[in-house]
Amino acid sequence: MNTKTILFTKMHALGNDYILIDETRGEIVKEREKPEFVKKICDRNFGVGGDGVIFVSKSDNLDIKFRIFNADGSEAEMCGNGIRCFAKYVYEKGILRKKRMKVETLAGEKILNLKTKNNLVESIKVDMGLATFKSEKIPVKTKDKTFINKVCKLNDKKIKLSAVNVGNPHTVIFVDEVSRDYAEKIGPVIENHPIFPERTNVNFVKVLNPNEIKMITWERGVGITLACGTGAVASTIVGRKLGKLNKEVTVNLPGGRLKIEIYEKNNKIGAFMEGKATMVFEGILSMPWQ
Repeated sequence: MNTKTILFTKMHALGNDYILIDETRGEIVKEREKPEFVKKICDRNFGVGGDGVIFVSKSDNLDIKFRIFNADGSEAEMCGNGIRCFAKYVYEKGILRKKRMKVETLAGEKILNLKTKNNLVESIKVDMGLATFKSEKIPVKTKDKTFINKVCKLNDKKIKLSAVNVGNPHTVIFVDEVSRDYAEKIGPVIENHPIFPERTNVNFVKVLNPNEIKMITWERGVGITLACGTGAVASTIVGRKLGKLNKEVTVNLPGGRLKIEIYEKNNKIGAFMEGKATMVFEGILSMPWQ
């Protein structure tokens, strides 16, 4: 990698923090170097620090393209908090001045509606699309067509798991109390369990009432984060399917709140997610560094 400078913007959505890099005018970080670059820049001691890196690029078919890499260098299909940061970034930077954006992601087209005031984005509502419970589509290695409320033995204890794909794979566990210590203990075991060939995000959820839940997520390739947008959607959809939740739910995360609105289409369940995003600072990164 040749020595060069890279402009970046640090952002967060409910504490889920990302480094954004504009590649709409051309490739900034070579494709083969992206995983290692991401691991270095996300390091909180030796890099900028973040839960991941978002690359903004042109789309051949839609308004713009969203790519997100986890802190471990792996590329993810989608990220609810990340795409809100993305929307605020591209609008306020003048890259795409549309209040309704059609965004290309590895999880397909996502439609974003922006609420703005004085040319600043106040909140973003994302149509997260339809979820799938089909085991082969999540994916889950099982003979069952779906993996809902299944009892699994982990660390000599039986736990009920539900798996769903909302653009990326998620596992939902309903608990009596949300505990970070428990999430840190069980999260990585489930994430890397052989039954999940592409690993999985793990959500620990307490139902406060039919319109409100409390949640913490062990994110695939990252670990515990302050918020997870797709996790909030997955947890609400699973809760709705199991008859625990209504169609409009407030999700309480360590970093703040998200509003999730369930809808049904073609006998499938989908969701809108609404929340904020914040720009923290901008910087210039010299590459390479030791």
